Amino acid sequence: MLAVALVGGFGHPATAAPAPDDAEAAASVAAAAPVTTLAAWPSPSGNVKVNATIPVPSSGLDGRMKRYYGVGDGGQSEKQDPMFELAPGATLRNVVIGAPAGDGVHCKGNCTLINVWWEDVGEDAATFTGGSSYTVDGGGARSGSDKVFQHNGAGTVTIRNFQVENSGKLYRACGNCSTSHQRHVVLQNVTATKVKTLVGINSNWGDTARFSNITVVGDGSRKTKICTRFQGVKKGSEPKELGSGPDSKHCLYKSSDITWR
Repeated sequence: MLAVALVGGFGHPATAAPAPDDAEAAASVAAAAPVTTLAAWPSPSGNVKVNATIPVPSSGLDGRMKRYYGVGDGGQSEKQDPMFELAPGATLRNVVIGAPAGDGVHCKGNCTLINVWWEDVGEDAATFTGGSSYTVDGGGARSGSDKVFQHNGAGTVTIRNFQVENSGKLYRACGNCSTSHQRHVVLQNVTATKVKTLVGINSNWGDTARFSNITVVGDGSRKTKICTRFQGVKKGSEPKELGSGPDSKHCLYKSSDITWR
């Protein structure tokens, strides 16, 4: 049951065999990267106090730019409930996610997030599992002290026309989940401000990350890591950082793909 109240009058160890075409599909997506002017952070049209996870059916949900808040403790503690749980094939659009927001959005299969804004990321902004293709188009996230997007399933996550601020990582491919997968991520037209690392992947599992039209703001010393490679491990262990920067095999970008502003 949907449990909300309107406020203010506004209503590992076993490794799964990777799909052979995943990397090729990711490369194809990266090749078609139109440049889009990023939107300004929105003002919510109203507030929705949420008391329990909202299930989103495959038919999707349009939040009409209302701010949803009220799940979880507002911090980084694990195992918090999500604000939204998307059925396979669902699209969530036009939503502002306030604080507290628990574990953000859970995609139980393929999903699309369009124009979704996280004002203060809790545990994670979104977690992708159970599918093979996930898209984040538009929107932004602030204050993801650990990470913004967590990729636990197989397949490819595409993040485009997105802005991220004051966060640890924009994307992390799980390095110690109960089941290991080869994972891919494509970043297109992304602006990052005060972010430590854009992407973390596991090179020993064949992960790839592709970048185009990336802008890093306010980092004259260029300390921001664009792509960091880890050694994926079994559940219960901690992944080891192997290095960062382009390597022509896993972290796929050229200097011209990154603008430092």
